[in-house]
Amino acid sequence: MLERARCLDVGDPLKEFRERFDVPEGVIYLDGNSLGCLPKATPERLEQVVREEWGRDLIRSWNSAGWIDLSSKIGTKIAPLIGARADEVIACDSTSINLFKLISAALAMRPGRKVVLSEPGNFPTDLYMIEGLERQGLTERRLAPREALADALDGDVALLLLTHTHYKTGELFDMAALTHAAHEAGALVLWDLSHSGGALPVDLNGCEADFAVGCGYKYFNGGPGAPAYAFVAERHLKAARQPLTGWMGHAAPFAFSDDYKAAPGVEKLLCGTPPILGLAALEVGVDLVAEIGVDRLYEKSQALSEFFRQCLSERGVVLDLVSPTDPDARGSQLSFRHDEAYAICQALIARGVIGDFRDPDILRFGFAPAYLRFEDMAEAARHLAEVLETGEWQCAEFRQRAAVT
Repeated sequence: MLERARCLDVGDPLKEFRERFDVPEGVIYLDGNSLGCLPKATPERLEQVVREEWGRDLIRSWNSAGWIDLSSKIGTKIAPLIGARADEVIACDSTSINLFKLISAALAMRPGRKVVLSEPGNFPTDLYMIEGLERQGLTERRLAPREALADALDGDVALLLLTHTHYKTGELFDMAALTHAAHEAGALVLWDLSHSGGALPVDLNGCEADFAVGCGYKYFNGGPGAPAYAFVAERHLKAARQPLTGWMGHAAPFAFSDDYKAAPGVEKLLCGTPPILGLAALEVGVDLVAEIGVDRLYEKSQALSEFFRQCLSERGVVLDLVSPTDPDARGSQLSFRHDEAYAICQALIARGVIGDFRDPDILRFGFAPAYLRFEDMAEAARHLAEVLETGEWQCAEFRQRAAVT
């Protein structure tokens, strides 16, 4: 397996990009779907921002270094990577805050309807944001299993809110079909792209999506807590009104008017002062993804995940795969169910194979193909087989839960 893996690495058209990331020696990093690796260009870029733009030019850098336009500039770069127009995407705030903004905007655009429809087991922040608005009397949360979502779209539904790639299983929704079904019922659709953006092809405009949000620190490698991004279809830019009317979303923030007037474009989604250091780091990661190309990344991630499955099979590892077996039906990850998934994950981490655990019993491996090799797949499979065969996961140290799993 190792020899075959090395042959595949020799022929890998993306192999040169591994050198553009700071991958620690002796680590096989299978958690890029939670936090991407550090691009080697990021520290230098941050050094420039800190020492030159902030340290030397100080407040002048809002103009001279273009800080004031950085959110829009990065949104313009993300747009083609998710099938959007340049004027439809903005990089700002967190995924959670952007969800709040766009759920609120959608509800206001569908007067007489109060229901936000989602599925049980959606990523918690998506459900929590609906619940928070429900406590304010602004909406009603309705959950339906994914196979029954289309039937749950009735005249009370204002918004369908779904995560394109499920965070636990990696299962993909048919974005086009569900968006069409929602529109047929008179509802709007908000897609969470946190586990899709930068990892697999997304065509928001081709699917006629209304709204979307996404994360900057997973496949876009923007760093921990990196700014997120938000999409509003051009046809909705005039009607969409977000509730967090901070000064940066004003049509003329430096007019210092007492009364709020929203910016006419997607900039209306801005709220407070943009986090320039976070945006600068995010831009490096976005530029790398754009240079490599999402289609090429997804093609390699599918090959990596299938090779990993082959390696596990050849080593006789039997685990309950909860991700779709068809690589076209899943995102850039594989998830397995095991009663001792947490302890197994910790035993692997002790060996330098970093995946993650999702409660209650999911062992999750992410495939970030810009810096992963086929050799990593073969070695990760070997380590997993040995951990299971030897039972080393039973050590007490591996069973003690940390705050972050």
